[in-house]
Amino acid sequence: MSYEQSPQKTGLAREIVKWLQSLDLSFYPMNVRRDFSNGYLVAEIFYHYYPSDFPLHSYNKGTSLSAKQANWSRIERSLQKLNLHLMKNVVDGTIHCKPGAAELLVQEIYTVLTNRSIREVQRPESDFTDQKYQELLPTLARSTACQAIKNNLKTTEMMAEPDICTNQRKAEIILHRHLEHKAAERVFNPRRFKVTPKLDQLAADNLVTSSRGDECFDSLSSAGTTSTSWYPQCERSSSGGAEGMQQGEEALAPCSKHRQEHD
Repeated sequence: MSYEQSPQKTGLAREIVKWLQSLDLSFYPMNVRRDFSNGYLVAEIFYHYYPSDFPLHSYNKGTSLSAKQANWSRIERSLQKLNLHLMKNVVDGTIHCKPGAAELLVQEIYTVLTNRSIREVQRPESDFTDQKYQELLPTLARSTACQAIKNNLKTTEMMAEPDICTNQRKAEIILHRHLEHKAAERVFNPRRFKVTPKLDQLAADNLVTSSRGDECFDSLSSAGTTSTSWYPQCERSSSGGAEGMQQGEEALAPCSKHRQEHD
């Protein structure tokens, strides 16, 4: 069976895409996050290497939470017999369709079965969130606090672990991370949030302005003995008298205005 699918659309490395194509699977994972969540494709991949330990008739192609849990429970038992292991947080993230979890799971399976590693392998994370996706969006298009909780705390995740306190802690962690990002945005772009500068910020700005004014007058005093440096117009029009002095005063006007602002 041949597949017409590029690695960019699946989010997998080219080596893994070629490997999946060589297995002649019953269907190609067009959406990695969705198609690997129920575990059927995972069982089919292991079936090509251990056919007696992964009978495909024992696995369900359904997408309900109960079907997913039953399939992954069978996969875990079979892997324990073969002394093979998959990271639990990655499996849980794949079941609940968390961003980046399914891609990392396929890479891990590829490494376990072929003893080959991928250079661009993703690092396992404690939690799989949509933070990277949100950073790519314009500021106005990013999620609100309510939407951030909805995106990163899946309904199936709450159904699998219905403890209210546990889910409340997860929501608090997501909310805290969202507020931290908002605080960073306020510092980076205060005009958008209409943030009034604090006294320490105003003092720092005045200090910068004062230092610039002192540099201007220091350069003026150092060149005060040379009339050609600060009165070029006067020297060129020395025969003009009052006209030359007027041009010289115009040349000094920016520094005088800056000094008045400083005072």
